[in-house]
This record gives sequence, structure tokens and C-alpha cells, in this order.
Amino acid sequence: MVLWHLRYTTALLTAAALVVPTVGMARPVHHSAKNTHEAELEARLQKLEDEVSELRGALKAAKAQQASTTPVPAQAPVSTEQFAAVQQDAAAARAEAITATRTAEAASVRSVETQKKVDTLADATPKQGFRSGNSNVVLSGYIKLVASSARYNGGDVPTNTLGRDLYLPQSVPVFNPASPSSPTTVTDFSAKQTRFWVDANTKLGRHALKAYIEFDFQAAPGTPMALGQGTQRTTNAYDLAMRRAFIQFDRWTFGQDFTNFENVATLPESTDYVGGIDGLIFARQPMVRYALPVAKNTKLYLAVENPETASATVGAAGLIENGEDHAPDATARLEYVSSFGLLDLATVWRELRVDNAKTGAAHIVDSRLGWGVSAQGKIFLSANHLSDIRFQATYGEGIGRYLGLNFSPDAVLQANGNLGAVRNIGLFGAGHIAIDKQWRVNLIGSWQKVNYAGYLDHSALGVGTYNREAWSAAGNVFFSPVSNVDLGIEYRHGNREIVDGLNGHVDKFDFAAKYSF
Repeated sequence: MVLWHLRYTTALLTAAALVVPTVGMARPVHHSAKNTHEAELEARLQKLEDEVSELRGALKAAKAQQASTTPVPAQAPVSTEQFAAVQQDAAAARAEAITATRTAEAASVRSVETQKKVDTLADATPKQGFRSGNSNVVLSGYIKLVASSARYNGGDVPTNTLGRDLYLPQSVPVFNPASPSSPTTVTDFSAKQTRFWVDANTKLGRHALKAYIEFDFQAAPGTPMALGQGTQRTTNAYDLAMRRAFIQFDRWTFGQDFTNFENVATLPESTDYVGGIDGLIFARQPMVRYALPVAKNTKLYLAVENPETASATVGAAGLIENGEDHAPDATARLEYVSSFGLLDLATVWRELRVDNAKTGAAHIVDSRLGWGVSAQGKIFLSANHLSDIRFQATYGEGIGRYLGLNFSPDAVLQANGNLGAVRNIGLFGAGHIAIDKQWRVNLIGSWQKVNYAGYLDHSALGVGTYNREAWSAAGNVFFSPVSNVDLGIEYRHGNREIVDGLNGHVDKFDFAAKYSF
């Protein structure tokens, strides 16, 4: 009987030899989420392992029986049908394990191939900036050439002045029938609008830190051969000028930026430096600003900004910067942003302060309140946000330096030493229409009117030569043959009128080529 058991045990071990490697092969094929079929397969394999362990125990007992005189209890005989069933189950389990292994290997190969494709796409995607410590630093900007030809009906605009580089309504000469001047046509090429900036962003735990500085060559003061500049006769060299420089820490901003009284998203696309400046708010100055979320999609921006009263004196239209300001300009802007676009309501409050000691008046300093309100926005005309309408409507007293690049004074210093009030209203609108991804059209209209207090002398010895009104209309077409390259042509008609009724206009054609990087 013992020998029969040995032969039977040997046969079972032979069958187990087929099962055990299968179990060893199948074990590594594990997944984070096993399906029901794999769970059943593991249960069957575990059962076969238990049966093999029992057979090995029987073999060991048989060997011990031969070496010992102690009788060993007889094992229950196993039929041929049972042995065949065990073999059949083992073979089925082995086949299923091999199939599962091959499926897992194929999935692994596909995963590797997919990862290689992802890596290839990631390598092909342009990466911006570079790492410096724990900061990501991006250098960006553009090179821009503007070629313009302008015809002034009221006379000439001096060369190398700001009015020759861009549309500046206060620089448009007025036509005087008493001493008429011949219309003048001038042509200029300039790359002064070329600009670059550095943007550094740092993550400090839950905090966000940003540093930004921006330069161009258009805003630099001085005339040729001054401050190291060149001349149009030879080198055409121009100084680098700071436009913006600020740091942001979470909701706080410290430094120089566009005034909080405006939203630059409403500025038009133009070949010009600003485009439609007549009725636009436009100023950059040092400030401290705080962004406060007040509701979904709504933020309130509060700021205190650099004060500077730009006054004029009765009898002279020239503007004077007064350094006697005591209180900073205070601005607030409520912005709502949604899928349709954005809307802003903004206000500014100022103390206008002038030292009038030179007038011989009884008192030395005079001051008055300045204020302004503005509604601004950008409304999308298409689902892809490629077309839109942009607008500004502004009204206030003592906000001359904020509108139209200081088209009018904030206040007028009278002979008696008092400051006379100046009120402004400005309107601006632009349509930005995308024909397709390469072609787009812009239509721009802008207007400003200035009202001086009735007690000011409007004679030639008073404010007769002061600016009263300015407006312009422009249209342009831009084409982008490749990414980051813009080519544009623009026509603009601008008009300026002074208090005594004289006016002048300009017709200006521009061509611009810009490469952004």
C-alpha cells in the first residue's frame, strides 16, 4: 500500500510541477484594480497550491513509514477521475495565467509607447523662461517699426518731438486765418516703440510673489544728442526708458504701473503708440494697490498713487508740474469679469495744490478737490473671443493729466492766486473684428471736451489759447502671416480746437511691422 501511495504521490507531484511554475508566473501580474475574473483565477490557483502542499505531506509520511516500524494510517485512495480533474484544472489555470500575463505585458508596452509620445509632445512644446533659484523668469517683448506720413493743415510740427512719433492731439497745429500757414506733410520712420520686459514668478508655500519690469525707447525724455541719444542724421540712437516696475505679493502691488483709474484691456489695437488717445485715460505712475475679491467674478481694486498737480497760469497755456502736493491720489476700480467680457467702474479723488507765491497774492498756497468717474469695458462679439467692442466714458473735475496724455490742465492759477476749476468729459469706443485667425480690422473713435470755469478770462490774455476739444477717427487692418508677426496699415483723422475757436487737423497714414517674442 505504501508503494502504491508513493507511485500515486509521484504522479500528483508531476501534475503539480505543471501548476507550481504557473502559480509563480501568474503572481507578478497584479493591477491596482483587479477585475472579477482575475480574482476567481487567484482563488483557483490558491486551492491548487493547498492540494500540492497536502501531496507533499503525504509523500513525506510515506517515506517516514518505510523507515519506521510504526504503522502509518492508510490514506484514502484517489481515483483516476479525480487525478484527471486536477490535471485539467491545472492546465486551464496555466492557460488563463499565460493569457493574463500576455495581456498585462501588451498593456505595459502600450503604456510605455504612450509615455514616449507624451514626452515627445512635451519636448516639442515651447517652454517659456528659465529657472533662477525657486523663481521662473521669462524674458519677452517685441521689435516694432512704424513708418508714417502725416499732413497738417495748420502748419508744421517740429522734428524730433513726441507729436511726430505718435498721434498727440495737443501737438496738432491750429490754422489761424490772420496769419495762415501752408499745410505741411512729413514722413518719419521709427523703431522707438520696441519694448521688452522681465517677468519673475516665485512660489512661497501658499504665497505668490511676482516681479515685473518693462522698458521701451519711446518714453525717454530729451532731444537728440542729449542724454546720450543720437541724431536722425546718423545713428538714430535713443535712450531706454522705464515704463513699469512693480512687485506683487498675493493681493498687494508695490511699484509703478498703469493707474488704477483705467483698465488697459480696453485700449485699442493700433499702429500708434496708444491709439485714440483723445478721450482715453492713460497714465503710468508709482502706487500701492490692493485687490479685494468681493463676489463671484468681481474684484475691488484700491490704490493710493503718486500725486502731481498739472496746472496752467492765466495768460500762458503751458503746463506746470507742481511739487506741493500733500495727499496721494486715491483710486478705486470695481471689475466684473464673465464669459461675455468685462465691465469696470472706476473713480479717482485728488487734492490739487499749487504754490502761488510768485503771483504776489496775499496767501501762498491754494488747493481744491479733484474727482473723476469712469465706466469702461470690453464685450466679446464671438464665442472664441476674437472679436469685441471696447469703450470708456469718463467725467470729472481736475483730472486733466489723466485724460488724453494731459490734453488740458488740472486747474488754472488765476491772477488773484486762486485755482480755477477745469472739467473734462471723454468718450472712447473701438470695434475689434477678426475676419479669421490671420486678418483683423479695428475701427476707433475718441473725443474729449474741456470746460473752464465761467469766471476765467477767455480772452487772448486769459485761456484763449487753451485746448477746448479734440477728436479722432481711425481704421486699420492687421495681418499675421505667421505666429508672432503682425503687419498693419492705419489711417487716422484728428482734430483739435482751442478756446478762441481756432482749430487744426491732421491726416495720418501708418505702416507697422512687429515681431513678438
